[in-house]
Amino acid sequence: MSLSPNVLLVEDDQDVCDAVSEALEDAGFHVNAAANGAVALSALQSSAELPCLVLLDLMMPVMDGEHFLEQARRDPRLSMLPVVLMTADGHATAKATSLGVLAGLKKPVTLEDLLSAVSKHCVFARGSKP
Repeated sequence: MSLSPNVLLVEDDQDVCDAVSEALEDAGFHVNAAANGAVALSALQSSAELPCLVLLDLMMPVMDGEHFLEQARRDPRLSMLPVVLMTADGHATAKATSLGVLAGLKKPVTLEDLLSAVSKHCVFARGSKP
């Protein structure tokens, strides 16, 4: 599996999407955004390069985060993608553990927590970070 130095942000709230994208881009990451799990899944399946990390909201229209994870795990190419949850759920860490993802960030996410999680879990194929 080839991982590119991109982050896929799956978030339906445009204001959150814009803020997180800007923060990550200012820190040197490239961000692609999807408004829900269905759009994200389609983008991943048609992409030649996979992102180094998926930042995934749980509650979204069309396809929520849990359904996205179920579908992605059925695809051998996508099944091992690193995922960090971003959720308004007060139990973000417990939810992340129960879903078998790397970490959970509670919204609103602080800049420090966001950058720390992405830097920690966004491991490039070449083994370096931005």
